[in-house]
Amino acid sequence: EVQLVESGGGLVQPGGSLRLSCASSGYIPPWYCMAWFRQAPGKEREGVAAIDAGGKANYADSVKDRFTISRDNKNTLYLQMNSLKPDDTAVYYCAADARRRSTGCHTGRFFEYWGQGTQVTISE
Repeated sequence: EVQLVESGGGLVQPGGSLRLSCASSGYIPPWYCMAWFRQAPGKEREGVAAIDAGGKANYADSVKDRFTISRDNKNTLYLQMNSLKPDDTAVYYCAADARRRSTGCHTGRFFEYWGQGTQVTISE
């Protein structure tokens, strides 16, 4: 059984930084596309960033220049979050898919596997 497990969430003051990780376990195919999503209370889930197997990344406008998505050769996904704002408060989820779909790698595509989420809270 494939599992994605996020870690690294927590409580940080505005302007601070956090680094999220998403580790894969079980049968691990080589992920083609991996991504981060977030969902704030009372809001719909939104895509944050995605990265393909070649390292090409794309970001939501709201996090561009503040967040950096990366991955290593062990199928672990990271999200470096800097200059955090209260609006970044949400549960953050990682997602992964092994298939190279015609839609490319971005947060609007289908993802087969999802993690359980990690809470990120930005507050004084």
